[in-house]
Amino acid sequence: MIEDDPVLSADLLAYFRQRRHQVTVHRDGATGLAAARAERFDLVMLDILLPGLNGLQVLAELRRDNPVPVILLSALGDEQDRITGLVRGADDYLPKPFSIAELAVRVDAVLRRVALERRAPPGDQRAGGLTLDGTEQRAFYNGTPLALTTSEFRLLQLLLEQPDQVLSKAFLYQSVLHRGYGRHDRSLDLHVSHLRRKLRDAGIPGQPLRTVWGQGYTFVTEAL
Repeated sequence: MIEDDPVLSADLLAYFRQRRHQVTVHRDGATGLAAARAERFDLVMLDILLPGLNGLQVLAELRRDNPVPVILLSALGDEQDRITGLVRGADDYLPKPFSIAELAVRVDAVLRRVALERRAPPGDQRAGGLTLDGTEQRAFYNGTPLALTTSEFRLLQLLLEQPDQVLSKAFLYQSVLHRGYGRHDRSLDLHVSHLRRKLRDAGIPGQPLRTVWGQGYTFVTEAL
């Protein structure tokens, strides 16, 4: 947890320790970033308004070399701030003030996904020049790394497991984000948009990740 509010961080620390989680707390961005890089955490809860490096800067630095899931916590609650956080690689975003019970549900969803991914037998997937390394959870196109977040990797992995098939938003919400699909929830759309940009920046021709309006998304392998 990287949170500079002493009251909130103490409340969250007590709550999650009571739920038998091991929790480390840092009060500024620089020390929190150093700790996240030095140890293997299952999840980072990250405030945006931090002294020194702010949360979005910490997130950007983490995403250079670390796929650890991140939940952003912030008093900046408008839609653009949520979009910015998700586009920069956050797995979820919870505006302040929030209920600890809601945060706990989101934490549980992320940790369930982490547990499932660690239990799943690793394996490589290939389609054209695109390769997914299931052991390291990294993706490459013609040897160039795509630098995907955990959610983006899982999304691409699911789409490649069923190529040229339409996967519904409801299925992808449950399988990637481990929560139900809400009509006004744009989290998955933002992950798809970010993944598309990374595929394009890696040099993949056309746009293999396509929207099927009213149904969901599909990955068209002939585009590779």
